[in-house]
Formats: sequence, structure tokens, C-alpha cells
Amino acid sequence: MKVLITGGAGYIGGTVANMLAKNGHNPLIFDNLSHGRRELLPPSIEFVQGDLADRAGIEAIFVSANQSNHPFDAVLHFAALIEAGESMLHPEQFFRNNTAGTLSLLEAMLSSGPRRIVFSSTAAVYGEPDSVPIPEDAQLKPTNAYGESKLMVEQMLAWFNRIHGFRYASLRYFNVAGAPEFTNGVTRGEAHTPETHLIPLILDVAAGRRASIRVFGDDYSTPDGTCIRDYIHVSDLADAHLLALNALGTRDRLIFNLGNGKGFSVQEVIESARRITGHPIPVEVCPRRAGDPAVLVASSERAIHELGWRPRYTHLDDILRTAWAWHKRLYGV
Repeated sequence: MKVLITGGAGYIGGTVANMLAKNGHNPLIFDNLSHGRRELLPPSIEFVQGDLADRAGIEAIFVSANQSNHPFDAVLHFAALIEAGESMLHPEQFFRNNTAGTLSLLEAMLSSGPRRIVFSSTAAVYGEPDSVPIPEDAQLKPTNAYGESKLMVEQMLAWFNRIHGFRYASLRYFNVAGAPEFTNGVTRGEAHTPETHLIPLILDVAAGRRASIRVFGDDYSTPDGTCIRDYIHVSDLADAHLLALNALGTRDRLIFNLGNGKGFSVQEVIESARRITGHPIPVEVCPRRAGDPAVLVASSERAIHELGWRPRYTHLDDILRTAWAWHKRLYGV
């Protein structure tokens, strides 16, 4: 298939782009490079720099493909701001970029593009869950603007499905981590500027790039007082995208949680990193962050049964081991 990948120069989008190319598909990446890294993309994958706010620019890509008799079959939509804490300081940026930007994309698709889309959603649409593991039919009540911005996109997709016949898959990620290695030699791990995600921050401490790791709150109602999250390896996540893309050939509306079904506290992640890296990793306890639920753990049974998805990395140490190998390579540790 010929697939447009928005945000395809980022950590997750780039991993999926590489996997699509590896499996014989033809991806074109559309990214504004505000957070993406073009140098980690193989030169064989076509790249267009642009922003979702430019509806005409997106539409021009679809029109050009149609005129060349090689129209796009689908869109994989990753482009978004993703920092939940930042969304509680500047919510307007998240609604403009994530929600309004997606509307520009959908309007361009409605005008000249395909009617099939796989959307990168988030566990943040659930907010503070009533029970865990969280099923897809749990109440949707985000506690931060990031989750709300993604939920609004899911609502738009439901209406575009109902009125315009769009086929869509909404994939609600939990915490993505780890690093793959592709046969073409391209590697891609998790690194942001500035960095805010737990695992790369912890590995920065082990690599000597930071003095300690900050833990935001140790007084939650969890066994060790720190937040519990569900960690999924980025390669397993990419597998799910390919399966969802194929499933949209016969189904018109899919919603799946993607996680490993196990919860690990911040303290447990730190202990795992200590085992993997051999570094003591000092801790600095800080106040809670606004909008952080105590526990987010997925029930991924629907994706396993309906897509035939089989996560390969189910142990935290295995996920951390791949992340640490890439981290050392990136920073020459």
C-alpha cells in the first residue's frame, strides 16, 4: 500500500515507517521536524516537510499522487504534541496542534485523499480509571488537556465514519519504550528535546548526562507510592499498526488499547534500570504533577483476539535492555 505518515520522523512514526518499508509498502513521511529527526530515516523513504496547519500543503500531496495514478491507500496519523504535563500549562497549543491540525488533515482527505486512517491515540483519554486493567469501553474522562485533545479527534473520526464513510482505527497507546534494530541498519530509540519521558531520563542518569532522576510524587495509593504505568515496546506497537491497517480493508471502525497488560511503578522502572545498567541512579522526589493519574494499565485482549496481535516484549527488563543498548550507541557510552 501507499501510505502517508504524518509525524513519521518521530520515534513511533519513524519505527512504523521503517517497518512498512521493510514489509514492501510505500510510505511517504510528512513532518514539520519540530520534534522529528530526519537523519534517522532511510533515504529510500520519501519525505516532505510540512505542517498540519497547512491544509493546502497536505491536499497538494494527495492531488499529486492522484494525478500520477498512484493514489494513497491510507493515512497513518502520528503528528501531535504529546507531553501531558506541558498540556496543563499551555492547553491552547494542544488543541490547535492536535485537534485542529487533525481536522485540517481530515478535510484534505475528504477533498482529495483516501478514506482510511490509523490514528495514534492515547491512554490519557481514560483519565483516572474506575478499575484496571482498562477495557476499551471504560468511561472516557481525561484529566489533562493532552488526553482531551486526542479524545476530540476520536469523536471527529466517529462522525467522519458515520457521515463520510471514513474507515478508521483508533489505537490507544500506553507508555511506549525500547528500541528496534532494522535489517537496513537504521536504528531508532526514544530521545526528545527537551526530554520528559521517564525511561530515557533514567537512562540519561546512567549515561552520566544527568545527576539524578526526578520522581513526581511518592504518595499515591499504590504499593510503593509512585505512579504505575503499562510499558509497551515500540516494535510491538508498530506490529499493531500494520495489523490495524490491514484490518481496515474489511472493517470500518476499530478501537484498541495497546499495552502489555502489566503495570510497573516508577520505582520498579528505576530498579529495572539499575539492574540493566549497573548504575545506582540517584532519585530526587518532587511534588506530584497536575493531571497524572495514579494507575494506567491496559487490557489489550481485544487487540490480541481481533487483530491476532502478539506482543514479543512482555518483561520490563527486556524493554529496558533494548532502550539502554540504543542509548549507549546514541551517546557513545
